[in-house]
Amino acid sequence: MLAGGSGTRLGAERNKVYLPLRGRPVLAWSLATFTGMPEVGAIVLVVREPDRPLAEQVLAEHTAGGVEVVVGGRTRQESELAGLRRLAARIDGGEIDAVLVHDAARPLAGRELASSVLAAARAHGGAVPGLRRDDLAAAAADGAGLAGPSPEGLVAVQTPQAFRAVPLLAAYEEAARRGFVGTDTASCMERFAPELPIRWVPGDERNIKITYAHDLLVAEHAAPIG
Repeated sequence: MLAGGSGTRLGAERNKVYLPLRGRPVLAWSLATFTGMPEVGAIVLVVREPDRPLAEQVLAEHTAGGVEVVVGGRTRQESELAGLRRLAARIDGGEIDAVLVHDAARPLAGRELASSVLAAARAHGGAVPGLRRDDLAAAAADGAGLAGPSPEGLVAVQTPQAFRAVPLLAAYEEAARRGFVGTDTASCMERFAPELPIRWVPGDERNIKITYAHDLLVAEHAAPIG
């Protein structure tokens, strides 16, 4: 789980995943999804070094333990690799067959969505959740107008994304050797493991990403009570 962002765009003084959402940190909501899933074994939380005390506090107050904490890098790509390297020996030993990669700033993903993504990855090789988009249009190259409707089949991609563990680790190590920085896990896999099928799984409208201040308000209304 990636928790290495900041609160810059949200206007907060601290990393957004430590801000409160209905009385619990955003991170606690994200962790609760995966710590309660029987099909999930090891959980690795990737944090920034300055945030490590906050992360440890959240784990102590909101989980039963067992979450492994590692320090990430300067980019999402480096942070994902740091998490995968923590699991590398277990991946090479066959203990871990698939890996879910989630953005902790999406606190309302839910176990049903995570389970469906993981099952699709185990069956096909890779899977990403997303919402179909029919509210987009293509702009003209000079910005003077619209060039027509957007292509059919577009989806707004979410996390968690899941992939078979061995090709995932290999792709990220190769990306590191080449200095590649992707936008998400799927972009790295498409570049360095193009032979691996990636299935689309219907996403969830409630699975919003906390980026701006109003996103917290939306999440407050969407979060389940209790």
